[in-house]
Amino acid sequence: MPSSRSRSWISILALVALALATGCGGGQDKTSSAPAGEPAAPAPAAAEPAGPLGTASITGSVRYEGEIPPPRPVKMEADPSCAKKHGSPPQSEMLVLGDGNMMANVLVSVTGGLTSGSYPPTEEPAVIDQQGCRYVPHVLGVMKGQTIKILNSDGLLHNVHALPKVNKVFNMAMPASRTETEVTFTEEEQAFKIKCDVHPWMGAYVQVLSHPFFDVTGKDGRFSLANLPAGNYEVTIWHERLGTETRTAEVAEGQSIELDFTMSR
Repeated sequence: MPSSRSRSWISILALVALALATGCGGGQDKTSSAPAGEPAAPAPAAAEPAGPLGTASITGSVRYEGEIPPPRPVKMEADPSCAKKHGSPPQSEMLVLGDGNMMANVLVSVTGGLTSGSYPPTEEPAVIDQQGCRYVPHVLGVMKGQTIKILNSDGLLHNVHALPKVNKVFNMAMPASRTETEVTFTEEEQAFKIKCDVHPWMGAYVQVLSHPFFDVTGKDGRFSLANLPAGNYEVTIWHERLGTETRTAEVAEGQSIELDFTMSR
């Protein structure tokens, strides 16, 4: 048998051999300790650049041409509480004309020519009121992601039934005690109807846009598209019954041009 002194030397030599083997790469590489097959973290997506603004503007008007249909009163006798809110039956808002047959409730927007970029929604909420058992305004343009404040100023039961094809459909009751609520639409979409199932004559239209270059005409038929960068644009008008018309307009920085439309049956 080896002596105790020999056994001590053997133990020491074994420890030295082990240390040398580990130090020279015999051990596992530290960088290989992560679980195999784990995907690398994705690189953050590049933010879309902000859409440009400028100092040009396109203003103009929309006029009706042709035979004017006879006015159609809105019959509200089915709900006497609604009828009492009007001294005489209100007129249909399908075709609202001002002096010189200028057209109200026409949505005007830039539909071509914008450079790429993302426009954040305006912080000011858009408003739809249920007033006199009607939606006010009758036509509304909003930006996607913009808050829409829906009011019930009537003190009556209404419901707001939105019928988009791209955005989410909703149908919410607004009893007299519910005077305000808020919604948003997240996708760009052509004009769609909002109605009240309690009062079937109530209807309005909402269009959702990805930029701020739009307007809705009043009874003077006027519109204004401001803060445009210089460019060549397509401008489209939309009416609930008469459809759409598109014209082109080129503007330079600081320039304001007039673009007039005529619609007919």
